[in-house]
Amino acid sequence: MSDHTKNSSPESGGPIGAEDIERAITVGELVYEDGSTQVFLPDGRTTYVERGRPTDGEWYVDDQGKFWSFWPPSYRASYDLEWVVEAGKFIGVLFRDANTGSVSTGRYKQ
Repeated sequence: MSDHTKNSSPESGGPIGAEDIERAITVGELVYEDGSTQVFLPDGRTTYVERGRPTDGEWYVDDQGKFWSFWPPSYRASYDLEWVVEAGKFIGVLFRDANTGSVSTGRYKQ
């Protein structure tokens, strides 16, 4: 993953810059701690699969560089994204809900 970023380094493990968000989330399927998975497409669509049940949503980055997801009919949330780094390599994305602070960590599927 490190060769797909513009302004982040594997040593940082810090925030994902707005210019790197699309690459960070679309580079591959993410697998979360509970076994659920998520795929983000460059066109703004996303599919989250939990216990075999897919849910389709949308994602975007606003004018201030903030990541948002929308799950019809009405759930919308903003997240701060951080790199998950292990042994100097990007291995996933941490999503921190901007309102509640709750965290979900997705690792790129091997």
